[in-house]
Amino acid sequence: MNRREFVAATAVTAALATAPARAAARLPIRKGVIISMLPEDMPLEDRLKLAVDVGFQDLECHTVSDQKEAEAIKVAAGKAKIRIGSVMNSAHWEWPLNSPDPEVVKKGMEGMKTSLHNAHFWGADAVLLVPAVVSPKFGYYQDAWTRSQHQIRQLLPLAEQLKVVIAIEEVWNKFLLSPVEFVRYVDEFKSPWVKAYLDVGNMVFYGYPQDWIRTLGPRIAKVHLKDFRFRDGKTEWTPLREGDIDWLEVHKAFADVGYHGTATVELDGGDAAYLRDLSHRVDLILSGEKG
Repeated sequence: MNRREFVAATAVTAALATAPARAAARLPIRKGVIISMLPEDMPLEDRLKLAVDVGFQDLECHTVSDQKEAEAIKVAAGKAKIRIGSVMNSAHWEWPLNSPDPEVVKKGMEGMKTSLHNAHFWGADAVLLVPAVVSPKFGYYQDAWTRSQHQIRQLLPLAEQLKVVIAIEEVWNKFLLSPVEFVRYVDEFKSPWVKAYLDVGNMVFYGYPQDWIRTLGPRIAKVHLKDFRFRDGKTEWTPLREGDIDWLEVHKAFADVGYHGTATVELDGGDAAYLRDLSHRVDLILSGEKG
């Protein structure tokens, strides 16, 4: 390198060192909201239109057994121009798939079949499933693992037929307590129709969401967003970006694994002003903004 090249290179280095840091790239993730978070005192079509007006792109619905109600939701979503992206199965807590009672399991399976059909009818591509509940009533850990996997395998032909993913969620059910274990549970199905529904807040009692994101990687089908704060041995819900989750690290982890699905807020509902603020907070998370 001659003197002229050295001076030029030094100038470039100095300029880069003093230039302001670039803002993080916005993640290619769609913003979702759960239908139950929208004001219940409004007509259905107005509720869904409000979701769009404040900035949400996707809707997560609960299981609906009444076909007329399912049709009304589909029509309203079409008019509001909001995509129904996922279904939250409503049966898994009351009728978990690991129960030793065949009647309980039967109801749980019926609930999942209804959820899968709902998803197909609405054009959604995933159903959230809490696979098991570890307890003296429903069974301990090993039983929860084997029983739930056995039942989910019975659902795979329907999931494949309808082209709907069964998205396993980690939640406060004393099951799947580490990201490595979660990976093993999903991978043992050896099926593209079983993936993970990652809740960014659910593991913060015993782990870090950025760690779970990187470990699960391409297995992540859908994401839930919520936030927590730990104070004096107690846990409390907080508005997004006001708790103890390191959202910048979460942003980096999603970027690293290339996640480009939907992130759905799972919080209390509220009015238009509340939902607009919530939508803005999600924008800040997806853009990697500090503070």
